[in-house]
Amino acid sequence: MGKLQAIWKKYTLQFKHPSGTSRGVLTKKPTWFLLISQAEQANIVGIGECGLLKGLSPDERPDFEAKLNEVCLKIEEYSTNYQQSLTAFPAIQFGLESALLDFQAKAKGIKFLFPSQFTTGKYGVKINGLIWMGSQEYMHAQIKDKLANGFSCLKMKIGAIDFEQELSILKSIRREYSSKEIEIRVDANGAFTPQEALEKLKRLSELEIHSIEQPIQAGQIELMSKLCEITPLPIALDEELIGVTFSKSKAELLDSIKPQYIILKPTLLGGFINTEEWYRLANQRQISWWITSALESNIGLNALAQWTATLNNSLPQGLGTGQLYTNNIPSPLFIKNGYLYYDNKWTKIHNNPITQTL
Repeated sequence: MGKLQAIWKKYTLQFKHPSGTSRGVLTKKPTWFLLISQAEQANIVGIGECGLLKGLSPDERPDFEAKLNEVCLKIEEYSTNYQQSLTAFPAIQFGLESALLDFQAKAKGIKFLFPSQFTTGKYGVKINGLIWMGSQEYMHAQIKDKLANGFSCLKMKIGAIDFEQELSILKSIRREYSSKEIEIRVDANGAFTPQEALEKLKRLSELEIHSIEQPIQAGQIELMSKLCEITPLPIALDEELIGVTFSKSKAELLDSIKPQYIILKPTLLGGFINTEEWYRLANQRQISWWITSALESNIGLNALAQWTATLNNSLPQGLGTGQLYTNNIPSPLFIKNGYLYYDNKWTKIHNNPITQTL
């Protein structure tokens, strides 16, 4: 077998609508595709996505592309030691791991990474419908659309507009749908201050909210631990897990905070192997979890969805981001009645700005 070779290509994803979070409004998102091949079989290409989230990804740093160059130049070396050598670059870990899985799979280079009933189209992954921050009218329109499309679990971003307005929106859902009909998750992205967090959790709990992600900013371990101990509303850690790379540190974090849930984003946690360690540790502590995408294109989402389908987690997963962009990569992923499906057909894309081998 010949030596591996690799290149990367940058691509800018354009949001269909400005998407609000507590960190600001997103209109576009850069991402990087890592392509692996061999000179004698240049038509067979494994592809992975290295995506960054502004203000959140550990590898959002000036030397990110320099590190990608180094990985490509020394791909043989990095292909065997990326778990140890790329801990500071979790997005590259995820992209490289995905590209290698694609290239080394039995059906090489066709983005068929984790064969299952999902990839044969016999099984769909239940997902939540994501509601972005914005005006009350915009958020109500999103909710109406998601409910019309069969979603029974909604995830609503909160923390950017007035809290009373957000409560009003949530109350309007509850007036029409009970918690048995519609599950509601909220994601504060650390927007609450420690002083106000408990009172806001109490008010949210009155609306039978399923859980809240990251109510206060990450890094306040003692405060988060106390909040998880006394909260009337189950808390899910998200940003709190980012940058925690060693097994001992992961276990200590879970033991210190004792959250009700953890949210797992492989792009931010260093790929599948590292994420698997998180959920094994969570399982040992009876902490529930689910997988969430991190605004990847359909390349990264495809890898995530195939992998998630093998985990047999019955909770709704956070994988409904494939329809966010005007220029996403065409893929076999589609959503029907609140489930993500795969129809097992990747169409060859001609004149694509990334690569014709997609």
